[in-house]
Amino acid sequence: MSPPTNNTNTTMETAILRIPDDQPCPDNKTMFQAFEWYLPADHQHWARLTRAVPALAALGATHMWIPPACKASWYDTNGYDVYDLYDLGEFDQKGSRHTKWGSKEELVSLTQAAARHGVGVLFDAVLNHKAAADFAEEVMAVRVDPKDRAKVIGEGRPEEVEVWTGYEFPGRGERYSPLKWRAEHFTGIDYDQKSKSNVLWRFVGKEWAGDVDEELGNYDYLMFADIDHNHPDVRRDMFYWAEWLGGQLKLGGLRVDAIKHYSARFLRDLIRHIDATVGRDWFIVGEYWRADSHVLAEYVDFMDRRISLFDVELCCNFSRISLGEQPDLRTVFDGTLCALKPDNAVTFVVNHDTQERQSLETPVAPFFLPLAYALILLRANTGIPCVFWSDLYGSFGPEPKQDRSNFRPPPADGHVVPRLMLARQLYAYGTQRDYFDRAECVGFTRTGHPSRSGGAGCAVMVNMGWRYATKRMCVGRRHAGERWTDLLGMTYGTVVVDEAGRAVFPVLPRGVAVWVDERAQGRGLVEEFEFDSDIFGFAEEDRRVAEEKRKANSLRRLLSLPFWLGGKPRGTSDGAGEDGGQDGNRAGETSLPLR
Repeated sequence: MSPPTNNTNTTMETAILRIPDDQPCPDNKTMFQAFEWYLPADHQHWARLTRAVPALAALGATHMWIPPACKASWYDTNGYDVYDLYDLGEFDQKGSRHTKWGSKEELVSLTQAAARHGVGVLFDAVLNHKAAADFAEEVMAVRVDPKDRAKVIGEGRPEEVEVWTGYEFPGRGERYSPLKWRAEHFTGIDYDQKSKSNVLWRFVGKEWAGDVDEELGNYDYLMFADIDHNHPDVRRDMFYWAEWLGGQLKLGGLRVDAIKHYSARFLRDLIRHIDATVGRDWFIVGEYWRADSHVLAEYVDFMDRRISLFDVELCCNFSRISLGEQPDLRTVFDGTLCALKPDNAVTFVVNHDTQERQSLETPVAPFFLPLAYALILLRANTGIPCVFWSDLYGSFGPEPKQDRSNFRPPPADGHVVPRLMLARQLYAYGTQRDYFDRAECVGFTRTGHPSRSGGAGCAVMVNMGWRYATKRMCVGRRHAGERWTDLLGMTYGTVVVDEAGRAVFPVLPRGVAVWVDERAQGRGLVEEFEFDSDIFGFAEEDRRVAEEKRKANSLRRLLSLPFWLGGKPRGTSDGAGEDGGQDGNRAGETSLPLR
């Protein structure tokens, strides 16, 4: 009996993007976010990543976004509470020499290893604020309405406050940079030490930057001590820092944090300075969290199209569709940045900010994760996809436990997303045909390119419905007679492409399928490739614990038997040999239980 299915006769090709065979076909780029919010503070992260680089490169990762590597307010925080930009885990400051992630030497080794494997490391630059000052200063400031930062509240009269804005960097001294930060280098803060009050203060003589997001009236201030990017000392030091960073580490670029919260003109000037000094090879992606792609597109243009931005609207669409009662996959790319600026969009499904209990929490239903990744990894002209740490290596979640009882493994036990990455690397090339003709199930095909995997292509089916679904789709006449199977191994069967280059491709309920010629170049490598998602060594630890339990149980059974039935005489230890040990019997002696 055949499974219930949707009608295939009404399948319609809804769009086509032609990519000629004689057109150059560059490698598909793929970004990997190499951390999650809830990683343990064991200072081994750089070392783990260094060991993981070869496997990530084999999957097709071309860029690796690492967490903030600068010294933060304390050695076990994630680094967004930045203290010293020039301390990469080199100086004894804020409780330790290393950061949460490791030492500077380990970071240097990581970037070198990544460069050898063709992976460009993206440094997470936190340039909006500073935290954990070394001492407080007295300044005059006015109270600001936190709901409308353009509005002064109270009587508007300046008050004397004591604020944490003094930075001496005692562990580093003047190494690398002589600048000692003071209140004049900041515009405001949200805490007065004198009154012990959490009030938003703007310093007298300072103004919020005008070229920032207009949310809350003016969204210059985000947290901690807000940096004044118009101050000449600040500009000079940060421009130099970017040059210095390029000399310290082998980098592929920057991920720039919270750019909606500080001067766009400053960032544009900084990027121009990087281009003139470090070079134009750095890939730069900014985090501008706003679900309005038209604003983001205008920002990209303002930045001379030299910056890419994360596609916030697409992430929100994934959440909305995956959790909706009547989802419509045909709308998944509506209003997205990748639809407006495909060359400047970085698409993603989850990141550290959208995780559970984080400030920008944007939940995506677990079943939908592989479907979403297929949509960003295998399509043409939709930006650079970013794969999240937890979807390759799992997550400790918001309440990590010592016994790992709440550790969440990656989707499909780490099987699906790596294969989707391999499919992108090998088969996601050439002309694209869309079959976005049903709300619950969409499909698309890539015909392949002669310069890639012998011209092999792929057919992708994404199904949110509760029924087995099929679509008749075109993969190109060049593939006539080929026998295609699901690369993911989730939808069984073989599909034969007809003379017109068409075939009927199935997919399981609430599933994804990636159909590829069973004899395609590289297919054997994909089938044999085993991605090790156990980056923390949990499997080896579990094997060791199981072996210890087995030995303990074996000894317990031996001790429970009389020695004349094969039991172990009491008073001996498991480690005692025939020659007698420290805890064993002397040769020739027998220990009998006293009665």
